[in-house]
Amino acid sequence: MSTHAKPHENGPLLAAGPALEHATGALLLLHGRGATAESILELAPYLSHPDLAFLAPQADDFTWYPYSFLSPTERNEPYLSAALARVAAVVARAEAAGIPPERLIVGGFSQGACLAAEFVARHARRYGGLIVLSGGLIGPPGTPRGYAGSLAATPVFIGCSDRDPHIPVERVRETAEVLARLGGQVDSRIYPGLGHTINQDEIDAAASLVAAAMDG
Repeated sequence: MSTHAKPHENGPLLAAGPALEHATGALLLLHGRGATAESILELAPYLSHPDLAFLAPQADDFTWYPYSFLSPTERNEPYLSAALARVAAVVARAEAAGIPPERLIVGGFSQGACLAAEFVARHARRYGGLIVLSGGLIGPPGTPRGYAGSLAATPVFIGCSDRDPHIPVERVRETAEVLARLGGQVDSRIYPGLGHTINQDEIDAAASLVAAAMDG
């Protein structure tokens, strides 16, 4: 991976939908390992709303952190902390443009889903929603989950296969439990034999979450 002192700091930020300054909501989408911001924005047409801006930062070397999300956290440093800081910077940009927290949605697929879940847990408050597609909270088994704050009834959707080669179903269940304890309204769905991909039911659930945040 990049040896830049602050990984991910200067990567591109792609956008779709209305300009952030003219939007009333924002959906931050985080791509998976080996993928691109452009590829995760392919979800935008399925989740669109006339007043929703899409924001997708690009990871250095197409990877937010080098090792499995189940590895000891320190093995993924400084990249993990830098990735979380990049997400925080994009969130701050949306807020500076006038997007209220209850219309700010964070989501991602695979490594990006793990990053999204971890960011929201570490910065618990009311959001418009959290969309976790084939991912879970970061860290090895037994990682303390004493996150502070409250999600204050933030809608959370988690979707994953029961036999995902990268995401153990036990971690998906733990993630759902932790986010519920933090006050999230969690809808967690396990799909038999799906594999590491996104299905139509997940897209429909994510679209419903977006619509509720924007029109509720």
